[in-house]
Amino acid sequence: MEQFVGLDVSLAETSLCVVDSHGATLWQGKCGSSPEAIAATVRARAPKVARIGFESGPLSSWHWHELKKLGLPVICLDARHAKAALSLQLNKSDRNDALGLAQIVRTGWYREVAVKSLDSQLIRSLITTRAQLVRMRVDLGNQIRGVLKPFGLVAGKGSGQPFVDRVRTLVAGGPLEDVAEALLSAWQAVGRQITVLSRRLILMARRDTAVRRLMTAPGVGTITALTFVSIIDDPGRFAKSRNVAAYLGLTPRRYQSGEVDRSGRISKCGDALMRLSVRGRRDRLEPGVAVVGTQSLGHPADQEDRQQKGHGCGRSQAGRDPPSDVA
Repeated sequence: MEQFVGLDVSLAETSLCVVDSHGATLWQGKCGSSPEAIAATVRARAPKVARIGFESGPLSSWHWHELKKLGLPVICLDARHAKAALSLQLNKSDRNDALGLAQIVRTGWYREVAVKSLDSQLIRSLITTRAQLVRMRVDLGNQIRGVLKPFGLVAGKGSGQPFVDRVRTLVAGGPLEDVAEALLSAWQAVGRQITVLSRRLILMARRDTAVRRLMTAPGVGTITALTFVSIIDDPGRFAKSRNVAAYLGLTPRRYQSGEVDRSGRISKCGDALMRLSVRGRRDRLEPGVAVVGTQSLGHPADQEDRQQKGHGCGRSQAGRDPPSDVA
């Protein structure tokens, strides 16, 4: 008789529940949260396991890849879908959650999450880390300007070494010299790390054929192309090309008001970094670069209306090509 296992994963321990094909509970217990401990427990308690289910979360990618390598039939469940089913239980506990997950994988009433490859996870980590460092650098620059203004010292706009020289000239021999120097040191250190990550991303882009092909489109640069490739990961997951837009949060929504008929508005779902790229905003991930991506992926009439209103009309990375749609 087939057996089904539900895992409620936490940092220290994982609750397991084994049920048979009729829904009867065969065993419940706990083990360590390492893939090796989980695999050993499953093989000992459920030798005829057909499916193993756990919710998507911070550790789900690691567990999925490692348990797959160990030859176990693991399935990553959509956390929101699983939560809707588990909320029907009267008592909320790790033990009961594992039982509920086991029943979900037994009945087949679940939505499986496609776990991305480790290469895509690495690209994503580099991009998000770089974006965070860029935000920190911008905040430090604003902090430096804010510290100087109450004393009548205006550093002005700009970046790089001219900005550093200008600030040091303003505070030379004054009471703010130590404060400004501390902020400038942090600002320069963050900038150096941004450069390191940028070079790493450029090297990865050069070695990827798909990324290089995407970068041939006007207005598409390294960050946008790598973000898109890391999100899609395996194109075979999509039965139709139009499903990609919905996956990215570009679900079409048609509405009519008078003589206006628009479609393709960008939703709040999907990946935030990719949505930032395709909306044609000024690139906050690369200082000194105006635009990474494109305008809207919607109806041409909607794009023309946005241009007339002055939305999404920045320059491309090349500084001369107009932003265009990424299909």
